Amino acid sequence: MKHPSAITKKAAESLAIQALAFIASDEDRIGPFLAITGIGPDDIRAAAGQRDFLAGVLDYMAGDEALLVAFATQAGFNPFDIEVAREVLSGRRSRP
Repeated sequence: MKHPSAITKKAAESLAIQALAFIASDEDRIGPFLAITGIGPDDIRAAAGQRDFLAGVLDYMAGDEALLVAFATQAGFNPFDIEVAREVLSGRRSRP
């Protein structure tokens, strides 16, 4: 796995989109996500262009350790990178 690093806004958005794709790739993962977010399947693509939504995707993932670890392992990320990306997207951490 990659080590935690400085993550740019663009990299944080990319990570969040990968996380969303990971969630959407499995019916057992996407169902609860849609239920909690209240977003419909047809609206995901448009929402994925919004930084707040992407931050919410990472918030959702961080709330489920098994999901977080599964995604990080599959994608080759250090799980701590996801927290850094959350902070960047939410504005709690400033990055270029």
